[in-house]
Amino acid sequence: MLDKIPKVEDLRIVFMGTPYFAVGVLKKLIEANKNIVGVITAPDKPAGRGRKLMCSEVKEYAESKNLTILQPTNLKNEDFLKALKSLNANLQIIVAFRMLPKEVWAMPIFGTFNLHASLLPQYRGAAPINWVIINSETKTGATTFFIDEKIDTGEIIAASEISIDEFETAGTLHDKLMEIGSELVLDTVSLIENGTLITKAQPTSESLKDAPKLTPENTKIDWAQSAKNIEALIRGLSPYPVAWSFLENKGIIVKIKIFDAIIEDDSHHYINGTVLTTKKEMRIAVQNGYLNIKEIQLPGKRKMSIPELLNGYSFHKDAKVL
Repeated sequence: MLDKIPKVEDLRIVFMGTPYFAVGVLKKLIEANKNIVGVITAPDKPAGRGRKLMCSEVKEYAESKNLTILQPTNLKNEDFLKALKSLNANLQIIVAFRMLPKEVWAMPIFGTFNLHASLLPQYRGAAPINWVIINSETKTGATTFFIDEKIDTGEIIAASEISIDEFETAGTLHDKLMEIGSELVLDTVSLIENGTLITKAQPTSESLKDAPKLTPENTKIDWAQSAKNIEALIRGLSPYPVAWSFLENKGIIVKIKIFDAIIEDDSHHYINGTVLTTKKEMRIAVQNGYLNIKEIQLPGKRKMSIPELLNGYSFHKDAKVL
């Protein structure tokens, strides 16, 4: 453990982030009257059917507070580095942004710290909120640490732990971690201001679990898995990016998304993936029971409850998920 920073009289902070998760942290800093001299966020990009240019949620909030905004496409670009340096920041805070080159994270005299939505060193990577649920963990949290050359490996400043509820989803956990993460960032800034900050190296372990980027491959449901594992995958990907599967019905195969399901323990003789329906229920046979599907989305349709779906959609007796 080592002392990192002496007492600071005047912090000039550059904040870097893009999605809604980062907005909550920036909002907390603004409300605490911290001196945010600049905000770095992703460039505007086309979205939706009309391909209209859309800005990040961080940019939208920063504009509402009349903050200076930079939107680099290349973080090593000389013009960007010059503009960043001109902000004369002495501390940088990173929340849900992208990997920074050393030219950026080493620029401020008091360093650059990141908020990560897990209890480091566990679940380093892009999607910690999702993977702790997918892996049926019982606790998680948030960690602030100083950025170094590697990904999520820098010296830890502070951490805050919370329990994961039995029926937690990625959406509900996201909101909880945004709240405790915002408080943790504010506490970390106070430690720096007061000169009481002490860091410690991340512990090394052979049993570290990663949080890799979510892809079409690792978000697809494997119906040979246990009901518990499938249900955890569904919760861990809801409401975004959503667990998915192929559905074969009446000889047609389509891609479906499943937002919510409940485990029903029961013995049966059906092949895994068999779809069974009543007038108001859709159940899928899995190992040692069924998954009672509650919310689903078909191609080109909105998300809907199963009663809504069955009001206008019928399943053949040989329907199955693949």
